[in-house]
Amino acid sequence: MNGITKKIIGTTSFIMIFVLLLIISSFIFMPKNNLAKFGMTDTAANGILGEKANTIDVLVIGDSEAYSSIIPMEIWKTYGFTTYVCATSAQYLSYSETLLKQAFQKQKPRLVILESNAIYREIKFENSIMTKLENVFSVFKYHDRWKSITPNDFTASAEYTWTDDFKGYYYSGNVLKANPHNYMKKTDETESVSAINKTYVKNIADYCEKNSANFMIVSTPSSKNWDYKKHNGISELAKEYQIDYIDLNLYTTEVPIDWSKDTRDGGDHLNHSGAIKTTNFLGKYFKEKYSLPDNRNDKAYSKWNEAYERYLKKQIGKY
Repeated sequence: MNGITKKIIGTTSFIMIFVLLLIISSFIFMPKNNLAKFGMTDTAANGILGEKANTIDVLVIGDSEAYSSIIPMEIWKTYGFTTYVCATSAQYLSYSETLLKQAFQKQKPRLVILESNAIYREIKFENSIMTKLENVFSVFKYHDRWKSITPNDFTASAEYTWTDDFKGYYYSGNVLKANPHNYMKKTDETESVSAINKTYVKNIADYCEKNSANFMIVSTPSSKNWDYKKHNGISELAKEYQIDYIDLNLYTTEVPIDWSKDTRDGGDHLNHSGAIKTTNFLGKYFKEKYSLPDNRNDKAYSKWNEAYERYLKKQIGKY
């Protein structure tokens, strides 16, 4: 056996052992339940893991604009279809794609919504690579769990049991007025979307089509983050890829946001009163455009009625 052959065998063996160690450590470090005390991150978004299989009609992905603007329990109360908001703060589209595919492992949403603000968040090459590594080897994401590893982590498989009564929505009753002077002033100028972000949007759209789900982009009201240049950029992107798009920043009559009362932080995010207005419009829009079902009297969805009652109590008692 010559030297070159030995080096090839040695290198191959090292790689195989390294990959095996990554697989084993990923199994150990993976949270075995979807609560923070088990090491789970982004628990509100990952609450969907505890939902009964094939019970989510609408999946929302995106950043904090999404989880501040869309209230699944209000949609359930009025229209009876189920919505889950898998949104996280400052979400990159690489993570949006991850949450999308994770949801589809157990759910079959009829409609997927991408909130548009994330489309303008720059994804660095290293962010994209790290997300791909984390998707394959969870030890890269949960490496900090070494402090809380228990004997159960070495043998037990994951069993996700927790569900979020707010279904990913972030409630805030705070009020901090905005001064949105001409924030949607019309212009022909366009803020372009980066090539890598366009690719992610296209991948998400293609994945939805492959899995028989409708896909659309929604811009929720934000006087701080949104303007007409961005509207034009998303409109061009949606047209290029034949994606449904609706910009609620232009629907001032249908969604009458009062920027002195309906924002919690000076126009960046909506508060609960603003989210109610956005949700009322979107619930009706989704119901009519996509013929979504009313499950309120279906016994298989009884836990949603129970969650709605807890949602009401938590608003009064907790916030």
